[in-house]
Amino acid sequence: MKKKLLVAILSVSLLATGLMGCGNTKSGEQAESAEAETEQENQGEQLESGKVALRIWVEEANIENLQKMIDSFEQKYAGQADFEITIEPSGDADTRKNVLGDIHNAADIFSMPDDQLYSLIAGGALSPVVNQDEVKNANLPDAVDAACYQNALYAYPYTADNGYFLYYNKQYLSDTDVQTFDRILEVAAENEKKISMELNSGWYLYSFFGNTGLDFGINEDGVTNHCNWNTTESSINGVDVGQALLSIATHPGFVAQADGLFVESVKDGTCIAGISGVWNAVAVQEAWGNNYGACKLPTYTCKGQQIQMSSFKGYKMFGVNAYSPHLAWAHKLADWITNEENQILRFEERSQGPANAVAAASDEVGKVPAIAAVIDQSQYGVLQRVGNSYWDACTSFADTIAAGNPDNVPMQELMDRLVKGITASVVQ
Repeated sequence: MKKKLLVAILSVSLLATGLMGCGNTKSGEQAESAEAETEQENQGEQLESGKVALRIWVEEANIENLQKMIDSFEQKYAGQADFEITIEPSGDADTRKNVLGDIHNAADIFSMPDDQLYSLIAGGALSPVVNQDEVKNANLPDAVDAACYQNALYAYPYTADNGYFLYYNKQYLSDTDVQTFDRILEVAAENEKKISMELNSGWYLYSFFGNTGLDFGINEDGVTNHCNWNTTESSINGVDVGQALLSIATHPGFVAQADGLFVESVKDGTCIAGISGVWNAVAVQEAWGNNYGACKLPTYTCKGQQIQMSSFKGYKMFGVNAYSPHLAWAHKLADWITNEENQILRFEERSQGPANAVAAASDEVGKVPAIAAVIDQSQYGVLQRVGNSYWDACTSFADTIAAGNPDNVPMQELMDRLVKGITASVVQ
């Protein structure tokens, strides 16, 4: 889920080699070397007998579901060890902070969003996946890439739904209406309703810039960003996007509000559409009943064109603590709770979209509107790989836009400020 990236100190080797996924190694020789080292390390780990105490950190809402997976694991390996497996509630957004803050006392296995991967690798917290090829082949390519560094897999993917899309109320909006932001705004205003979006979150704000041809991303140092959203030399300039945002923000059919307030606005009837993620699916469906709808993000008008909104897409995964005293069993358990069967169980009980390729392709998954929408939107999305300075800069810019630019600051000046903040070398 969207969370402000915490400052992490990257190791010298990570800075030197850059940040690259499974499909983007610098050279075949380097990749083979990394895999060979991983294989050698893993071969040295043996499954021990005797007492095996393991702790797992996971979101509190997922504990009951995870316990069933642990029960089946203990049945599967009964007699091979005396297991004492404990689940502890821990927010995924806090995993990096909690692990790197006290790595030796952190859980043996921990759930995390993909954007925390590089920091945890750099901090020496993650033990690479044991059965690399098996896990890579079992999961969706994008999920695998999100869990990789230099062709080595460092975590076990388990969901592929950590993105955002459009919720809409079919009582007011047709399948045709939701194709464009303009039409959604019109219908909302006509009915004295709203479409909701957390505009001042960089996670959502990116959606307006992503498919414009403008450049943005994290630098090879893994800390700072590059960005040209203030350029005046592109077919679509940052000023064009800024004006489009201002037009949306000041429209009577739009409300800029925190993601958590979206559900409340759905329940009280204020909002008939909103941009959010699967974590709100149950509440929205309960409120709208048979009128509940979900689809990819719409297009929006920018410089007289219809631009498909982009998104940050994300994945959840389980990491294994490199300092676990029972490392081999920790890997065995992490592999078990992310296998095809348990990803299906997680989908059935928690409505979480599987990262496993077979499970994700099932008819049942495709029938869930929210999951189908986030999967459809993913073709227009990118992995969230950004430096810290991005977030506050986006908040400041979007707050000005959401307020209607009350001081009438020239849009180019606003874009210049935004880019200066995004590319700042010192994170505040």
